[in-house]
Amino acid sequence: MPNETNFLDITLLGKEYRVACPPEERAALLNAAAYVDGKMRDIAEKTKSNLAERIAVMAALNIAHEYLCANQDAPAKDQKIESEITLDSDAFRRRICHMETELEAVLKPD
Repeated sequence: MPNETNFLDITLLGKEYRVACPPEERAALLNAAAYVDGKMRDIAEKTKSNLAERIAVMAALNIAHEYLCANQDAPAKDQKIESEITLDSDAFRRRICHMETELEAVLKPD
């Protein structure tokens, strides 16, 4: 069965999660989980926080910020697609940076 879904157990910040994963995407998902887990651990260590939800939000924002910064020099084709769906990527980047700053201020140890 070509579309058969298997499950994969991953661990993020010491908690196990079972996620659906096609066999051909197993290695990529394990790499992504390891990357996210590393980001979450870095944030937990830097902020001295043990609140998993906040750590996850910060990790998501950091990863999104990295992704957007890495793709600033998107080819014209990608820019055309963005304009077709009326996505203001500069405003999106500014908002993420602003949210990241606010979250870091909230999570900053006293």
